[in-house]
Amino acid sequence: MLEAGLAAGLEPADVLVAGEDVAPELLAEVSTLAHPPRVVAVFRRDDLPHGTRPVTLALWHVGDPGNVGTLLRAADAFGAGIALSEASADPTGPKAVRASMGSLFRVPLSAFDEPQGKRVALVPSGGIPLPELGSANDVVLVLGAEREGLPPDLLAQCDERASIPQPGGAESLNVAMAGAIALYELARRNSA
Repeated sequence: MLEAGLAAGLEPADVLVAGEDVAPELLAEVSTLAHPPRVVAVFRRDDLPHGTRPVTLALWHVGDPGNVGTLLRAADAFGAGIALSEASADPTGPKAVRASMGSLFRVPLSAFDEPQGKRVALVPSGGIPLPELGSANDVVLVLGAEREGLPPDLLAQCDERASIPQPGGAESLNVAMAGAIALYELARRNSA
């Protein structure tokens, strides 16, 4: 993770190395990992990338930090941004940072309402099949929390609703999986 931050051009506020700057036992005591790290770095939140991209995942009340981190990783893979509502998990929390695999240092973050463009609510069923979604230069894919989904007032603010075709028997997909599939489909369509 330290290397990912440095490669993205960020400078850590502090770096502690086990056996040099701090006792390895102390790092093990404060670590949430099964195998304690040998290096701990602290980066400033204000140094992380901010802003929007032409394709953005807007996350509404996605509270699981693992899902937020996984969506950061998917956004990084497909050149997208992430917009977060206030009730979403902190992307700088330990679980989200680990799940992002360094993508936190490369993907611009913004407030939920900040990205401009065609807002498309990703819903489990009843929407336009995602492969048939009309093209647009700026697309904001709006994803909701797994249990509650998107509230009716937020759905009403979206320009369209889209669904991922699921010929199998599952009721819905995990939000991180749905976001990754949607980004892949947009990237595939735009590269054709």
